[in-house]
Amino acid sequence: MTRPESPEGWSRAFEHPVAAGIILASLGVLAVSGLIIGGLTLAGRGKPEFRRELWLRWGSWCVLLPMMLVPVLLGRAWTIGAVTLLSIACYREYARATGLFREHLLSAVVVLGILAVNFAALDRWYGFFVALWPLMACVIAVATIPLDRPAGYIQRVALAILAFMLFGAGLAHLGYIANDPGYRPLVLLLLTAVALNDVAAFTCGKLIGGPKLLPNTSPNKTISGALGAVVVTTTLVALVGAAIFRGTPLANPVWLILMGMLVSVGGQAGDLLLSSIKRDIGIKDMGVILPGHGGVLDRFNSLLLVAPAVFHLVHYFVGLVDTSSARVITG
Repeated sequence: MTRPESPEGWSRAFEHPVAAGIILASLGVLAVSGLIIGGLTLAGRGKPEFRRELWLRWGSWCVLLPMMLVPVLLGRAWTIGAVTLLSIACYREYARATGLFREHLLSAVVVLGILAVNFAALDRWYGFFVALWPLMACVIAVATIPLDRPAGYIQRVALAILAFMLFGAGLAHLGYIANDPGYRPLVLLLLTAVALNDVAAFTCGKLIGGPKLLPNTSPNKTISGALGAVVVTTTLVALVGAAIFRGTPLANPVWLILMGMLVSVGGQAGDLLLSSIKRDIGIKDMGVILPGHGGVLDRFNSLLLVAPAVFHLVHYFVGLVDTSSARVITG
């Protein structure tokens, strides 16, 4: 990865050609899709409710895209701050849907854990960052014992530990990547690749059809859609990754293909994980804040597993953590 002296500041946002290319491509896709939907509307093609759904989704992306990309361009602290807010928003929807919000003490512990793990990322305190997962599991396990209320103990503790694992430890890896001076192209690639993964799975599934993937978990997903997404996303990630990691051990085509498959399979697994939760509790969406998409968690579920998987793969080959440097806040 290209390593400028400092990842902070808008002035350095576009210095890596891959970062600039991803931004331009994302804006181009948004503009072209708007023109296509407009053309369909003027021509009267498709059912009115279908066109309305397309406009709702496009409008949501007009809001989502700047919210996703601008913090990454602004710098390390902005990126970690945005990940923190995303984590809390995802937990809020999860807690409301599962009923965990009624457990005020456990919810407070989970939120404090999310803040702590993102603080560790902001501080570049890697030892504390990786230790928080087992430490928080222990804290959550004993937090409500003093209340002397054993009924429902296993359920509430399991829900809380899963919440911290996904929205705390999992998503925080995306923020920790921003500590690498050349983080922008990688983070931008992950954000756009998981979105493309969803689109590819939907498109291939509609065009090819065939047997359902997991009909009881996600009735609309097909095997052809899942395989098509793996091919499309793996190709994109491998090609863009070759430009990002040129001159490093990760530039090997085998490892780039592995990274692409991790993004695609991990993204689909994150989506199916959330679908399993929703089917279990009998709801369609985790929220309604994003027209055409559902909730925040419905949109960003793919990152829950992709972020830690890619972080540790890249760290193994390239090194995303400089343990010799002083901590930013507590050092």
